[in-house]
Amino acid sequence: MKWSKLILRFSGFLVVTGIAFLFFCLWADGHIRANAKGKLYNSLSEIPANDVGLVLGTSKYLRGDIINPYFKKRIIAAAELFRGGKIKHIIVSGDNTSRSYNEPRDMKDMLMKFGVPEHSITCDYAGLRTFDSIFRAKGIFGLNSFTIISQEFHNERALYIAECLGLNCIAYNARPVYRGFNSKLREYIARGKAVLDLNVLGTGPKYLGDPIPIVISQR
Repeated sequence: MKWSKLILRFSGFLVVTGIAFLFFCLWADGHIRANAKGKLYNSLSEIPANDVGLVLGTSKYLRGDIINPYFKKRIIAAAELFRGGKIKHIIVSGDNTSRSYNEPRDMKDMLMKFGVPEHSITCDYAGLRTFDSIFRAKGIFGLNSFTIISQEFHNERALYIAECLGLNCIAYNARPVYRGFNSKLREYIARGKAVLDLNVLGTGPKYLGDPIPIVISQR
């Protein structure tokens, strides 16, 4: 009987905690959206120029050999900025946790196919998550101001991270992709976690390392 009561109380605690966290994530969502106002751009002609653009990583392929639309549209957006003179150098930041999975290499290869020269691309192989990519842009590559490139919902969270780290960033929205319920729920949770990481837990990136200066080539 005692065990039954204990299990019931623990289950109730988990339910209440889960509901409270979801409400917190909803609040975090509104807070992050508000922070991004005035920093998001959809138009190439309107976005201010920066020396460096940071492309946030994602997998190149979905199941099978289908190109991930998030990946392709981020690459197209970065190439647009580069060709339009809005950025001079591109950091591609993503996951490279195994020899067979290399987001930065895939992004670099496709950018080159879109006409971006190799010397204008730097790979960040330790951008395991959005927080790491933004943090390393400052801590490893020495940047205080740059243009973030991803879909709008992702850019909003990245801009919040940048703001908390004292960075002066703007973001260029890649063309949107249809998002289902699971994708939206994951983003709500990611926003709540971002607020906790930056304001409560003091989480840092998994990997740092020696500084890597970005060399801006003159075109």
